[in-house]
Amino acid sequence: MNQTDTLIKRAFVFLVAIVAAIVLIGIIRFTTGPALQEILLDSDASFWPFTVQNIMWVALFIGFGELVLRWSAAKDEESQLRRGYLPTDGRRLDHGVLGKIRDSIASRKFARNAFLPRLISRTIDQYRVSGKEDQALGVMNASLELYMHEIDLRYSILRYLTWLIPSLGFIGTVMGIMFALQYAGVPANAESEDFLYQVTQRLGVAFTTTLLALIMSAVLVLVQSMVQAKEERALNAAGQYTIDNLILRLGQDRLPEAAE
Repeated sequence: MNQTDTLIKRAFVFLVAIVAAIVLIGIIRFTTGPALQEILLDSDASFWPFTVQNIMWVALFIGFGELVLRWSAAKDEESQLRRGYLPTDGRRLDHGVLGKIRDSIASRKFARNAFLPRLISRTIDQYRVSGKEDQALGVMNASLELYMHEIDLRYSILRYLTWLIPSLGFIGTVMGIMFALQYAGVPANAESEDFLYQVTQRLGVAFTTTLLALIMSAVLVLVQSMVQAKEERALNAAGQYTIDNLILRLGQDRLPEAAE
């Protein structure tokens, strides 16, 4: 999948996530009681639907959309191990066989961006140039480190969202406290019979905003750690597969000489 296809897929998932968030907000709005709506949506706010809670729901679903993309990528990386890039019959891999393997990988256009075919191609290229197994192993190890860093970079948006959601919760709390103080600062409101109720209600919404944000962030971080672990395990499996079926079978024709 090229960069254009990736951007299109990401944009599609982004739009679906926003629509899903709006649908959920609508369901909460029309199927729950006033108290729950106040906690989850701040539905009584004068600027509804542009409340902090609604923005948090949208951010949460965008995060879920990113996790769907990462989960799909991890599944694709795992499937690479079943595509038979390398022979597993234990025979020695000479330059002729390596050339055929390299050409076979190059012909699979939709697999070139996956970790395993890239790892195999780089290792073979180095060995065909130098003819030394240790240099091929060095390239493979360096590539694995780069790919691990590449995985980490793919989660930059998710890390931002896990920071953004609690920050929005704190902003909502500050806004709620501000509105409560503004209400309490009006002399006419201070003489009202429900003055204490109005102030505590505003403060209650303010603090539940932070509580909701922390719960959202905790869920997002939990799922992110599971998906990232799956992607990293797929990369580790790719490295093990390359060692077992490529690195350990390079230069096997020189083993008897070494024994002498």
